[in-house]
Amino acid sequence: MRMKGTTSMPKIKTKRAAAKRLKVTASGKLMRRTGWKQHHLEGKSPKRRRRLRRARLIAKVDQPRLKRLVPYL
Repeated sequence: MRMKGTTSMPKIKTKRAAAKRLKVTASGKLMRRTGWKQHHLEGKSPKRRRRLRRARLIAKVDQPRLKRLVPYL
């Protein structure tokens, strides 16, 4: 319950599209899924298809920008 006359900072809204696509590691880095694995898979080697299954870390330069989209993730 808020006291009369006091103000607090507004909550930051999470961008839901980003929240569905990103996960956070234990150390706080963001992970994403890879692209290039929806179709034409028969033309890609099995090794390449296996590597596409794994999630990747978001680049270091993009981390601050994307963390603003998902502040509570």
